[in-house]
Amino acid sequence: MQAKLPMGIENFREMRTGGFYYVDKTGLIKTLLENPGKVNLFTRPRRFGKTLNMSMLKYFFEAGSDVMLFDGLEISKEKELCEEYMGKFPVISVSLKEVAGKDFDTARRTLCSVLGDEAVRFPFLAESDRLTETEHMQYKKLIALNDYGEYAMSDEVLSKSLLTLSRFLQKHFGQNTMILIDEYDVPLDKAYQSGYYDDMVNLIRALFGRALKTNDSLKFAVLTGCLRISKESIFTGMNNFKVYTIKDVRYKEYFGFTDAEIRQMLEYYGFLDQYDAVKEWYDGYLFGNLGIYCPWDVINYCGDLRDQSVTEPQNYWVNTSSNDIIRIFLSKAKTADRNDIEQLINGSSIKKMIHPELTYRDLDSDPDNLWSILFMTGYLTQRGLQTDELTELVIPNREIQWIFTKQIREWFKWETEKNMERLEDFCKAFMKNDTDAIEEGFNAYLKFLLDQKELVISDGRPDTFFERDLPDLHVKQRTLQPASLHHHVHLPVHPFQLLPHIGSDICIPNLFGYEQCR
Repeated sequence: MQAKLPMGIENFREMRTGGFYYVDKTGLIKTLLENPGKVNLFTRPRRFGKTLNMSMLKYFFEAGSDVMLFDGLEISKEKELCEEYMGKFPVISVSLKEVAGKDFDTARRTLCSVLGDEAVRFPFLAESDRLTETEHMQYKKLIALNDYGEYAMSDEVLSKSLLTLSRFLQKHFGQNTMILIDEYDVPLDKAYQSGYYDDMVNLIRALFGRALKTNDSLKFAVLTGCLRISKESIFTGMNNFKVYTIKDVRYKEYFGFTDAEIRQMLEYYGFLDQYDAVKEWYDGYLFGNLGIYCPWDVINYCGDLRDQSVTEPQNYWVNTSSNDIIRIFLSKAKTADRNDIEQLINGSSIKKMIHPELTYRDLDSDPDNLWSILFMTGYLTQRGLQTDELTELVIPNREIQWIFTKQIREWFKWETEKNMERLEDFCKAFMKNDTDAIEEGFNAYLKFLLDQKELVISDGRPDTFFERDLPDLHVKQRTLQPASLHHHVHLPVHPFQLLPHIGSDICIPNLFGYEQCR
């Protein structure tokens, strides 16, 4: 029987026992153990298998796990390593991807819920004869509920929760505890968007600092996320810290699918004839020095092909996020930055300084930092190996190119709708035959359009805007250079010759956000 496609499966046990197709990434375990670090952070874009890999680590190391889950996989060949490490350690495993809220109190309650639920996994600690009565009471504080059925952790209990739990597990099992934290940066992202960033930074700094720094009960920790948050922000004083980004060669093959893995999967499901299309749409990421495909896209496309619901590649990654980062970039970008975006969409590359460590405040302090965010979150990728301080950036594939174009169009529509009242006054000026008001309004809009060169990306011929859309205008400078912003438009004798019209309906070009103006 053909293996099922693991669409949305992020639990390793479910993957291995549910008859799903699994691309073997257990080599990550061996590499991790051969390159020991007390605290290890992996940053990758979303939907590249971070959560599944964290689940795999949990099931490999955790005491009492089913060792049969790893039968036939790459790691099972390492007999001595498996004998020493498989199923031997207490493991704390939490995901912070749901830690969000409209305000800090809501997000804090969610964090309490995540950590409380993890503590509940170890009920034996409440009666363990290896813990003192005081420690029994401290454990019970981790799982105590208030009158509303919510975890009632005080600030002190919450900030010490991971440390406390790791110590108690170490005492009970006689082995140091492993801590796995998936999507560690999501609470900071949500807090930044909702206006309580400082409060969340202080909380996460205290939580991580106590659990990951000078914790004698810690075997090692693994964290995953999209961004490498500055050490000065939440990892202050943590010298036992190793970070592996998409620029690093080590661990390059363990997040996402390699070309060989894609060929094998397509052949298994009988879709090898789709290889070129899959490569064009979902390949293009460079992790270290290795080309990588987005696994979320490939798995979903194979599923749709099998169901015969599609015949060509679709945009799957776009539906996993709001893609607000591009809109934020466009709203903050200077004209030169928008020119760079146009080059990228047209298939060219640009060179930028990439800052590996950022805080979310850096987004506001310097718009140039947004290039680093676009790179680390998968909207841009590196071309070739870096030879100097600048990184050559490109859009990785057709799917991301489509996302950029879509976001640009939506942003332009939003920008024009902000000026609705001015546009309505402009239309009324035509009806009144007020040439002075028409000229003033049109010059204002022309300046706006020239600032936003993206309006003509759709046909790739930016310098034909005047000839194509405004043939009756007399413009002193006809190219899209910044200098042209300082020139005025001189109107012909009859104002209605400015724009094409049908009957009594004066039609404003769609780029203005209007179909018609009466």
